[in-house]
Amino acid sequence: MAKEPKLSLIPLGGLGEIGKNMLAVRFGENILVIDCGLMFPEEGMLGIDVVIPDITYLLENREYVHGIVLTHGHEDHIGALPYVLRQLNVPVYGTKLTLGLLQGKLKEQNIAGDVELYTVRPRDSVQIGPFKVEFIKVSHSIPDAVAIAIHTSIGTILHTGDFKIDHTPVDGQVTDFQRLSQLGEKGVLVLLSDSTNAERPGYTMSERFVGNTFDEAFRQATEERLIIATFASNVHRLQQAIHTAYKYNRKVAVVGRSMVNVVSIASELGYIDIPEGTLIELEEANRLPRNQVVILTTGSQGEPMSALTRMALSDHRQVEILPGDLIIISATPIPGNEKLVARIIDQLFKLGAKVIYESVSGTHVSGHPSQEELKLMINLTRPRFFVPLHGEYRMMIKHAELAREVGVSPDNIFVAENGQVLEFTRRSGRVAGKVTAGKVLVDGLGVGDVGNIVLRDRKLLSQDGILIVVVTINRETGLVMAGPDIVSRGFVYVRESEELLEEAKTKVKSALDKCNYRGLSEWSSIKAQIRDTLGRFLYEKTRRRPMILPIIMEI
Repeated sequence: MAKEPKLSLIPLGGLGEIGKNMLAVRFGENILVIDCGLMFPEEGMLGIDVVIPDITYLLENREYVHGIVLTHGHEDHIGALPYVLRQLNVPVYGTKLTLGLLQGKLKEQNIAGDVELYTVRPRDSVQIGPFKVEFIKVSHSIPDAVAIAIHTSIGTILHTGDFKIDHTPVDGQVTDFQRLSQLGEKGVLVLLSDSTNAERPGYTMSERFVGNTFDEAFRQATEERLIIATFASNVHRLQQAIHTAYKYNRKVAVVGRSMVNVVSIASELGYIDIPEGTLIELEEANRLPRNQVVILTTGSQGEPMSALTRMALSDHRQVEILPGDLIIISATPIPGNEKLVARIIDQLFKLGAKVIYESVSGTHVSGHPSQEELKLMINLTRPRFFVPLHGEYRMMIKHAELAREVGVSPDNIFVAENGQVLEFTRRSGRVAGKVTAGKVLVDGLGVGDVGNIVLRDRKLLSQDGILIVVVTINRETGLVMAGPDIVSRGFVYVRESEELLEEAKTKVKSALDKCNYRGLSEWSSIKAQIRDTLGRFLYEKTRRRPMILPIIMEI
């Protein structure tokens, strides 16, 4: 009997972190990729715009990669595609809104014409190489989200994508419980499930709950202008804000490039219903009485360049925060953004605005499943093996505990790390090695050209500044013809530290004399001597270690 091909699951991102979700499924030689997301830089990543997964493994096996399938249109699931498709141009499969949002990104990067996009609907099955791929409707904070079932000859893999169990979703598209339980009945070999809220007991509230909160706020705000900040891609939230505005005879203006894009794509594709005449330009909104206006804006995470931040700092060209404005921040801070958000809220209060931001106020509900919903997903699908994904390490550990509670054998649960190869047969699972995986940093147009050394230099520059020493030396005699001149940036204020810098020049001169005396003519040796002498001297005097950059010119 022919030996059955091996089935491997290889997470390339999204494990032990929030964002840059990407999973490679390998069956024999054939590879299918699920999602291709980005994450935003951590605090130490100075000047970095976004972080994407390292796809070295896929590039090394490019002839076996049959395509990329997408669960939904959030940045942490589709944001890296414009970068990845340049290197790995394979067909992409996704639902209508997901591909609509992706197309907007590809156009911005001028690669839209080169990419094959295939639109799928929930309950569709598509043959991609040897994989039979089925798309299953789930609820999330963006329409058109799907779970993905991959049927192979040794069993079915079910990837939930991001989901929540919402019995009253805004778009009426309830999770396809029937299909999930049918799959469970037939047998799911491996379930990979979203761990983002695995630490939260109970259930995640329905998105409709936010609609009720909006209604209450609009009803009470008879005189105020309303400004609502939320995630640009939370189409259901935008829909509820627009409907409530229409109900209370208010016009809606949208601010922030990403939100303008999402609203135009989602309304074009029929995912947002905007009553005629409700949406207006910002200029028009500024001419209307304040109590007839709602502004939808980006910046719920306090991002430095976002519209809400610029309004709070009185730096926005068209919107000025006025005393009495009611601002609803309809999002909770992503871990790490708490300080940014708190600063913006303080600033808005200083300008005389009223701000509703507490999570208890009901202005935000999560798009991810809490513990009871995670248990329900496992009980519906009854998998043999279980792999928690999409979450920081502690969340995945918690999710693994929940799986044990509902009867998954501890030996069949794998809490993996990015790059680990999980290998399955019909009856067994094991960790079978590791492939290259990690972070690729995007800075401007440079993808991956900023690494740890550049980041270390940036950190050093941001902490202690830089000192540039310029010296002109006679090539033949080795004598100093001009200088040394010292330029300081971010180290000391030159006018107040003339004495220190004069002393530093003397130290450089004596270092050069020493080099000349010892017959050192190698530039690298002379530079090292200057760096050591000056570094020691400045540390003694200031207890700081600026970056020292000697520049030697020969004549």
